[in-house]
Amino acid sequence: MTMNLNKKTGLFFGSFNPVHTGHMILAHYMVEFAGLDQVWFILSPQSPFKKRQNLLDDHHRLALVKEAVDDDPRFRAMDIEFKLPRPSYTIHTLAYLREQYPVKDFALIMGSDILPTFHKWKNYEQILEDYDLYVYPRPGFTANPYAGHPRVHLIDGVPLIQISSSFIRESIGNGHDMRYFLPERVNTYIREMHFYEG
Repeated sequence: MTMNLNKKTGLFFGSFNPVHTGHMILAHYMVEFAGLDQVWFILSPQSPFKKRQNLLDDHHRLALVKEAVDDDPRFRAMDIEFKLPRPSYTIHTLAYLREQYPVKDFALIMGSDILPTFHKWKNYEQILEDYDLYVYPRPGFTANPYAGHPRVHLIDGVPLIQISSSFIRESIGNGHDMRYFLPERVNTYIREMHFYEG
């Protein structure tokens, strides 16, 4: 029995403020139905120039993602962008990952809402040349300017879970119980730390 060292790993970028059930369903779908072996949650750092209201500190958001994924070996919480120069560009993160994990085959996971402006990304042509994009549907974004591109894979069948982190933050701030919108351990952590409360 030969071991496949060249497993396909999806990179799921986001602030995850907080990570919620919708994120987990998407990641789970990608490993069960889209051909990915793993999904790494790449947390975006807080900009030193912009203090976004209600954005938890980096280490708290990382802790929440770890609570959500650490019992499943197919998922991993990654803080690599916290250590890279700012502003953080995806092409730099990909170069760092390729250097650190040369045998891994990385792909990007993104919503269809990103495709219309993907050409504005730094070195987007290089990303398209070197990496597969696994694109999941987002409500209201059906046009695909990269239709037919061999590196762009539209993943049909992904449940459209319209849960947003902002909705969860606002609801917690208004005193609502959000236990079924969050992984159980994430909900416990948020409640114990009194995050997002008004």
